[in-house]
Amino acid sequence: MLRAMDINLPAFTAHPETRIGHVHLKVADIPRALGFWRDVLGLAVMLEGPSVAFLSAGGYHHHIALNTWESAGGTPPPAHHTGLYHVAMLYPDRAALATVLKRVRDAGIQLEGASDHGVSEALYLRDPDGNGVELYRDRPREEWPRDAEGKMTMYTRRLDVAALLAEA
Repeated sequence: MLRAMDINLPAFTAHPETRIGHVHLKVADIPRALGFWRDVLGLAVMLEGPSVAFLSAGGYHHHIALNTWESAGGTPPPAHHTGLYHVAMLYPDRAALATVLKRVRDAGIQLEGASDHGVSEALYLRDPDGNGVELYRDRPREEWPRDAEGKMTMYTRRLDVAALLAEA
């Protein structure tokens, strides 16, 4: 198996317009997963089959793919193992984040956390398969906290969920 320490390449910086295009998740049950990703979070189904679904926002071919190819009827991975920590969905503004928070609450889904990171406001929860999900919005860059030298800083403080929900 190739290990990072075995790779001997010069430093490289990705093109500045590079983005994460999509995340593909193994799930136990497509209809159950769609109940969360489509019905609660509002992603549109772009393509669906008996063992796969591709979902997006805004008509992109897919941001989230779900499949049961190796996981039908499976259980979430155990804690304290490597794997996905969370998928982060970026919302365009605080009002959109408040709207999705209301849908999450209305669906009876519990938040695992809610944080103000200075640069962003974030909600943390799990999908039906135990995958971590972060729902967040970025603050405008000019509002990001900076140190005395002008370097961006981040922190984790409690997010006022009630105030956010009031904006829905």
